[in-house]
Amino acid sequence: AIGQGDRHLLAMAELACERGVWDRCINTSERTREVWSLAQRYPMPHGDVLKARAQEAGLDPATVFGLVRQESRFQADAQSYVGATGLMQLMPYTAIRLSKLFDDSEFKLDQLQVADTNITYGSLYLSLLLHYYGGHEIPAVAAYNAGPNIVNKWLRECQDCPNDAFVEFIPYAETRNY
Repeated sequence: AIGQGDRHLLAMAELACERGVWDRCINTSERTREVWSLAQRYPMPHGDVLKARAQEAGLDPATVFGLVRQESRFQADAQSYVGATGLMQLMPYTAIRLSKLFDDSEFKLDQLQVADTNITYGSLYLSLLLHYYGGHEIPAVAAYNAGPNIVNKWLRECQDCPNDAFVEFIPYAETRNY
């Protein structure tokens, strides 16, 4: 039988999901022990836009869904303590560089709060990182989170490491847990 605590948590998570408070939907659902809801733990808000932008950037939508879930828990207005913004937690400097690279003279930083713009720019950035790292997802995703300069340093320090050893070598817990 499902414990009373799990029933309560699932109900609270469902309420958060219904209200579009995705971080609380996921976080509350993850606290259940005996039973869980995949729909609550892995929701797909902004699904059509996310799939379309990922495919336009040549990415697997599942990778982008996973990145958005990890970065912002699907909160379009998310702000990190270092200044990353939106669903895909883009740094303002990165977004400005991308707007210049893709000749988007209409781009303004406040557009990073708009799901479509944030997903577009975040997907393009991840695509560039994948290209830079020769299609290898582990350093590309690590660089998305920690920055390419630091990931390049880690790669130099862990040359010829198999993927699992490289992941364990990453000193940033947030990046390592991706």
